[in-house]
Amino acid sequence: MGEAQVLRVFTGPDGTGGNPLGVVRDGAAVPDADARQRLAARLGFSETVFIDDPDRGKVDIRTPSTRLPFAGHPLVGAAWLLRRYGHGAGTLRPPAGEVPVRFTADGDVWIRCRARWATGRVMRQYPSPAEVDALPAPPPGEGWLYAWAWQDEAAGAVRARGFPRRGDGVTEDEATGAAAVTLTAGLRRGLDIRQGAGSRLRTRYAEDGWVELGGTVALER
Repeated sequence: MGEAQVLRVFTGPDGTGGNPLGVVRDGAAVPDADARQRLAARLGFSETVFIDDPDRGKVDIRTPSTRLPFAGHPLVGAAWLLRRYGHGAGTLRPPAGEVPVRFTADGDVWIRCRARWATGRVMRQYPSPAEVDALPAPPPGEGWLYAWAWQDEAAGAVRARGFPRRGDGVTEDEATGAAAVTLTAGLRRGLDIRQGAGSRLRTRYAEDGWVELGGTVALER
């Protein structure tokens, strides 16, 4: 069975935080879909990504319980790891479609995606960051909840927390790229999001239905 490396995606300004991500660099070592799902469940991260073609950027994303056509933090993490190992894929290819990738001089990784790919999460605005911080993990109810509040509306600064509430052992998602894309598209503006215990996600909005999502990545093991 393929071995998974672990990254922290969307680390905070001080290098801490970030959402753990399992990355199986040799996806061919786990060809069976059921075996992939079992591995993702055993790892227990919010997502695990299998790299099936490192040169073309073909990837397969799994939560502990299902396959996803698109997810933000697995794609940002996969792009970072592919570059680290010398693969020049400027486009990732999850089931949702082609995702262009770019890197900045200061080490940020950015992906460009269609807002319509980021689905299945309820956005709920709260009056203050303190009320977001006070939520239990998870809050009562069913379905994926993205709780957010303005930290500084003029600056586009947001405080957020994410709760999958899907019964697969992931109580709270530390950094949720797809939800950041959905919120950006809904507000029609770029955002600087501080999520979870110490993660940072940044977005840029484009009028043509695209959103850019970026952040920093660290190797955990």
